[in-house]
Amino acid sequence: MVETIHRPAARVICLDAAHRILLLRWRDPLDGNEVWGLPGGGMEPGETPLATARRELSEETGLDPAAVLDRSVPVELDARWNGKRYVGTEQFFLAHFAGGSPSPVRTGLLPYEQVNLHRHAWIPWSDLDSLPDPVVPPQLLAVLGALMPEGPWGRRLDIGP
Repeated sequence: MVETIHRPAARVICLDAAHRILLLRWRDPLDGNEVWGLPGGGMEPGETPLATARRELSEETGLDPAAVLDRSVPVELDARWNGKRYVGTEQFFLAHFAGGSPSPVRTGLLPYEQVNLHRHAWIPWSDLDSLPDPVVPPQLLAVLGALMPEGPWGRRLDIGP
């Protein structure tokens, strides 16, 4: 039986000046599968979703947490990682870096994160479907469209209730 963990979390969709999305390529320590994801993670006790998003962005990328806007879209999570099933609502926030593509750093990562994070990359939104590994959440463009409907991606997919 797989252990199920209910974990509220927050994630950040980072856009550079060319509207590319910052993705992190993680390797699951149990099965070795790789996945592209966004900066973010679980909320600590007493922490707001916005505070979580800003803290996680800083820890995982070293990017300016003040860039995270105070507007979010809820997305239901159901994912497996390291032999466990994580479920719960994640709040997705937007951060826009209009001055270019800032270079992420890994200095704020915990030791186990250092081992499992393979790389950061600014990916054109139009290339998300052609990546060799899954993107989490799979409805990323719909979430982005809900946060920034004026972008070139529009409302391509429905993110549900």
